[in-house]
Amino acid sequence: MYAADGVLAVHTEYGTSIVPANRVAWTPAGFTHHHRAHGDTDMRIAFLPPSLARLLPEHPVVFLASGLAREVLLALTGPRNDDAAGPGYSRSARLRLLRVLVDELREADEQPLHLPEPKDDRLRAIARMLSEDPADNATLAELGKAVGAGTRTLSRLFRGELGMTFYEWRTQLRIHHALVLLADGHDTGRTAYACGWSNPSSFIAAFTDIIGTTPGRYRNGLRTTARASRPRAVVRPSG
Repeated sequence: MYAADGVLAVHTEYGTSIVPANRVAWTPAGFTHHHRAHGDTDMRIAFLPPSLARLLPEHPVVFLASGLAREVLLALTGPRNDDAAGPGYSRSARLRLLRVLVDELREADEQPLHLPEPKDDRLRAIARMLSEDPADNATLAELGKAVGAGTRTLSRLFRGELGMTFYEWRTQLRIHHALVLLADGHDTGRTAYACGWSNPSSFIAAFTDIIGTTPGRYRNGLRTTARASRPRAVVRPSG
């Protein structure tokens, strides 16, 4: 899935990936998933044949789309493939374009936009509470009292099960919520406070560290990568 514009949330049993504009979410075969669009979203979907799919990771991941990958995805999902009366790509041409796309994704860095889904009941309870109120600044000890677990136990579970500290996980959760709010048109200050930061400057620093640009620049650029004149479409495997 490619977000040419807007923000996508892709949910699997592996966790949730937030896909801002100009990112590609890869979901391998066998992963039951569903997605939700936030804001005015232009979503493009490309399916890979098994011979190419095996070259990508065996788990869901988000990639930053290179300029070439973006153009390939737009070409594969543009009106040339959706208009029965027009000259569409041949089967061999589509396969060549898909090979280029896979080559580009294999060279791309994985984006830190995946929030793993906890399995432990205590972690799941914490995740539910903070997802409902990302501005909640309760400490891990305070949350532990609510779920019946000590700080050491929860810290060990976060590292062992999710591969990150509680602070890292909560920051990632808040960034996910921030991307959705920005896509819905909220400004930087309102988004910062709604997601639990005490001031906009600390939010800007955290957002820039993960997303690679400031919230303001990201919000202003949400629509710049869209090709509004091209209808959304789906491209099927070529073989």
